[in-house]
Amino acid sequence: MSQTVKKEIWDWTKAIIIAFVLAFVIRNYIFATSIVEGTSMDPTLKDGERVMYNKIVYIMDNPERGDIVIIQRPTKNYVKRVIGLPGDEIQVKGHELYVNGKKSEQEYLNEQAIRQTGDFGPRSVPKDHYFVMGDNRDISKDSRNGLGFIKRDEVIGRSELVIYPFDELDMTR
Repeated sequence: MSQTVKKEIWDWTKAIIIAFVLAFVIRNYIFATSIVEGTSMDPTLKDGERVMYNKIVYIMDNPERGDIVIIQRPTKNYVKRVIGLPGDEIQVKGHELYVNGKKSEQEYLNEQAIRQTGDFGPRSVPKDHYFVMGDNRDISKDSRNGLGFIKRDEVIGRSELVIYPFDELDMTR
């Protein structure tokens, strides 16, 4: 084998190794994907959509009210919206959401979803925990009815955009 062919093979090998290392770092430490299972996030996210989520954002910062987050539990991941931050008091009365006694505008919900939100609380969010809800309040398993308060270390990323199906490529925030 000539030196030129050996050099070409070595160059391609280095490029492939670098590509795999970059893909590994990006996938494990920066961005990942999750599939939305069920209709608990309708109308914002649909069943079967694949979302790309940012894993590094919460290393440097904390979730904010309104963020769509990925929650890691031993059996599966959940996609939900942050409603309450540590120390907040959450209550739903008369189909209206109140955070710390003030009515919270939920522009991401349609009128039907608001009417489906049953009375709840008041409940205080503990330190280092979050209160989350699905946008389809009538059927969502969330902090009100099964998930409980979400520990800070269970929040593994913020949903950034829908990447599948391709015709629905869209920002979720």
